[in-house]
Amino acid sequence: MISIQNLSKSFGAKQVLKNITIQFNKGQVYGIVGENGAGKTTLFRCIAGLENYEGQIISELSPLKNHLGLLFTEPFFFTKITGREYIRLLCNARKERVSNIDDKNIFDLPLNQYASTYSTGMKKKLALLAILLQNNQCFVLDEPFNGVDIHSNIIIIDLIHKLKDLGKTIIISSHIFSTLSDTCDEIYLLKEGEIIQKVFREDFEALELEMREFTVGNKIERLELK
Repeated sequence: MISIQNLSKSFGAKQVLKNITIQFNKGQVYGIVGENGAGKTTLFRCIAGLENYEGQIISELSPLKNHLGLLFTEPFFFTKITGREYIRLLCNARKERVSNIDDKNIFDLPLNQYASTYSTGMKKKLALLAILLQNNQCFVLDEPFNGVDIHSNIIIIDLIHKLKDLGKTIIISSHIFSTLSDTCDEIYLLKEGEIIQKVFREDFEALELEMREFTVGNKIERLELK
C-alpha cells in the first residue's frame, strides 16, 4: 500500500503538484492520465524518492524506493554497458541473483550489444525487463507502451495482469487510453498538478468520450480539410 497525503511540489515559483491525496493498494492497477505538463512524471519521481516534496508518502515497505521499480519514459544507459550488464547491475542493486538471463529475455533483445545503441523501443523493453527481474513489490511505469512495437505491447499488457495477480501495486501513465482500459482498475485524471477526477472501470468508456471531446472538440473541422 502507498498512501500519498497532501503532496505538493514546486520548482522555484512554479507549483507542479498541488495537494495530491491518493492511495494505491496491493493487487491493483492504477492509471494516471493528463496532458503533457500536468505533473505525471513529477508525481512518479516523488513516489520513487527522486524528488523532495511537501506532504507525506507512507508505505509499509521501508524505504519504499528499495521495493519499487520505476520505468522512465526515456530510460538512461551508460555508454559502454551491454544489455546483459545492465540487467545484472540493477539486480545487484537489489541483491537479487538472476540466472539464465537468456531464458528470461522475453523481448528477444541483443543482450551482448551496448544498450546505448538500442532503438527507443528496445531501450524501454530492456529497462522494463531489468526492473521485473528485481522482484519489486511496486511498479511505476511512465508511458510503458510509448515507442514499443505492437507485439511487445501485448506482452506488456499481460505482464501487468500477471503482476496484479501476484499482489503487486502497479501505477501507469499512458497517452494510449485503450492500454489503460485494458489494464487498470481505477484511473485518475491529473490536470495542472491536481487530481480532478477518479474513475472506476465501469465508467472508463464515459471518461474516454469525455477526454476525446475535451481534446479534439471542433479542432479537426477548423482545418477545413478537402
